[in-house]
Amino acid sequence: MSDSVIFAISLGVTLVGLVISWGAYRRRGAATGLRGAALSLVPLAAAMTGVTEFFVDLAFSPVKWAGVAVAGLAVLLYLASGAMLSRRGDAGGGKAAKGGEGHRSAGRAAKPKRGVEGPAPGGGDPEMAEIERILRDRGIS
Repeated sequence: MSDSVIFAISLGVTLVGLVISWGAYRRRGAATGLRGAALSLVPLAAAMTGVTEFFVDLAFSPVKWAGVAVAGLAVLLYLASGAMLSRRGDAGGGKAAKGGEGHRSAGRAAKPKRGVEGPAPGGGDPEMAEIERILRDRGIS
């Protein structure tokens, strides 16, 4: 497509969006109207910067679609390797199992987790006792 056709289409979409944004401003307020106006200006900005031409070429070019497929495969392989590495770390093959965390915890005993030690005084709810303990620890009474 030629640049003038792309620009005309983008301008039309922008104008329709601005009219709809004005209606949203009248019905729902300034924040919704401004958000709509911002989104309405995106097609015009894309046409003026040449981004739209890239996407038009992308839609009609099998070579570019092959490039998108290769990029998608690269992302898929990267995510799969991350999942495999995280599972290996959980199963004992990661840094933590080999002593990678040893320098941080050396010489320090592990802190026991604090929990509710039993029912609250007076036979109350143990969850309320925990909330009260947290509030006391933070100086809120």
